[in-house]
Amino acid sequence: MGPRQCQVCNDAVSKYKCPSCLAPYCSLTCFKKHKEIPCSKPLSSEPKLATGSESLIGRPLSVHKPSEVLQRSQLEAIATSSEIRNALKDENLQKLISKIDCSPDAENELDKAMDSESFRILTDKILSTISP
Repeated sequence: MGPRQCQVCNDAVSKYKCPSCLAPYCSLTCFKKHKEIPCSKPLSSEPKLATGSESLIGRPLSVHKPSEVLQRSQLEAIATSSEIRNALKDENLQKLISKIDCSPDAENELDKAMDSESFRILTDKILSTISP
């Protein structure tokens, strides 16, 4: 792959990539101009699902009851629910979910999170989406 051209000035060879949207740029001046318009990380066209050997979490994944593992159709229903997606825009809810995900004792953090009304509402929405 050859050198990329700066997407801002379309003149120079890019040396850098925007940390948000990965657009190539050549200088601080072009970066500042690029950031005048909000950008975001590009969405992958193919969703990545964790399979046996690759796990998205840093701890071992253990399933005590295989019957409780969500099916692909249930995961897709959650991912495409506008109600759930809107609920997940809440920054406090995002922080709470991240805290659970990053915790070495996720089950305990999950129990604590159930004290939060917004988290309980989210879990109710998820449950009603996967088992209408």
